[in-house]
Amino acid sequence: MPMKRINYSSGAPLEAAVGYSRMVKLGDHIYIGGTTSVQPDGTVYGETPYEQAKYIFTKMIALLEESGAGKEDVFKIKGYLTDMKFAKEVGDAFSEHFKAVLPLFTMVETPKLNRESQMVELELEAFAGCEV
Repeated sequence: MPMKRINYSSGAPLEAAVGYSRMVKLGDHIYIGGTTSVQPDGTVYGETPYEQAKYIFTKMIALLEESGAGKEDVFKIKGYLTDMKFAKEVGDAFSEHFKAVLPLFTMVETPKLNRESQMVELELEAFAGCEV
């Protein structure tokens, strides 16, 4: 039986310019692609890894809620940091949102992201209707 596919945008300018979705829901499976702290006006939010991660997590949770899911449905998050010394700050932002949910969480270092001011990029996977 085919699954219904729904594409979602976060409003970041690059999504429309390049032609990709920020989030795709396939049946009850939800995938949020690599997300940075770019705001709808194209500027980068936050001057610290903590501020950027908190902004990204908030953006992701809003997208999940738009699809009828929530943070309790998240089972996997991947983080890309331009320096592993940012892991504590990103972990603190993660804990504020997901500590009670206990999803998988992996952080790796990458040499750079799209802009020099970006320090954190996150991906998320969820399954709507999970019970904790």
